[in-house]
Amino acid sequence: MKVIEHLRNAKEPLFSFEILPPLKGKDIRSIYEGIDPLLSYKPSFINVTYHREEVIYKDRGHGLLQRVSLRKRPGTIGICATIKAKYDIDTVPHLICGGFSREETEDALIEINFLGIDNVLALRGDAIKNEPQFIAERDGHPHAVDLIRQIDGLNKGKYLHDEELEAAPTDLCVGAACYPEKHPEALNLNVDIAYLKQKVDAGAEYLVTQMFFDNTKYFHFVDLCREAGITVPIIPGLKPITTIKHTQFLPKTFRVDLPDELADRLVKCRTDAEVKKVGVEWTIGQARELKAKGVPCLHFYTMGRSEAVRTVLEHVF
Repeated sequence: MKVIEHLRNAKEPLFSFEILPPLKGKDIRSIYEGIDPLLSYKPSFINVTYHREEVIYKDRGHGLLQRVSLRKRPGTIGICATIKAKYDIDTVPHLICGGFSREETEDALIEINFLGIDNVLALRGDAIKNEPQFIAERDGHPHAVDLIRQIDGLNKGKYLHDEELEAAPTDLCVGAACYPEKHPEALNLNVDIAYLKQKVDAGAEYLVTQMFFDNTKYFHFVDLCREAGITVPIIPGLKPITTIKHTQFLPKTFRVDLPDELADRLVKCRTDAEVKKVGVEWTIGQARELKAKGVPCLHFYTMGRSEAVRTVLEHVF
């Protein structure tokens, strides 16, 4: 079932969450251990992230270094198919521009379609670590909107090459990302929303926000989107802060601000347990307000750990 159909049929805010593929060499049971505690809250769909390759240099001796591309978390599409088969829950594989040519993207989309997966979240993805900016593959997509256009074309039976006669169209629901505090590379929020509208016009049927910790920024962002003519559902993304490391890592990595009240409480914490208590309580408050306001869905970033999210759900659903 498509995400947009879940959203249209819902009589109250839905629940969904995002997981990471396990590190290469780890067992898929770690995925189940993250999903099982959340099943009683009936998630409508589960997102599975895709991670850009990393570049490492291997010492080959005699002063020689070999540049090697390595994917540390492979298996996104396979994990989505496994979750769908094991739990009968709809899945949303992330698909990124980085590291893919248009032909490789088409092949991935065909595979997703053959597996009976109805959804895809189209993202540009990050630059390779230690590179100053995002660089598309040769014959790849530089922007998420280009990827969305390719998916939309495939949904209309338009393949890259004309040899496919009477080509069967795919039927994928396309989601896209959005940023209530603006994309880090955007000049300002209004410019960012103008680019966001291009993604919607190209075929994105719903949007999922980057994590945020101030609901007023989400509501303001939604108002600006509606004024700009963006009418698709905008799903808020939430992440409980659970460790001291998160207080440094999350704002820096995801370019989000913490409200003064939350920051004041966190700076007084001396242990991870204290941080977790504050972070979970804050997310409960966020989720309750968003649910009361009738958002289409509450989407949680688990980062492979479901305990804190489960605690939030116990107080919200």
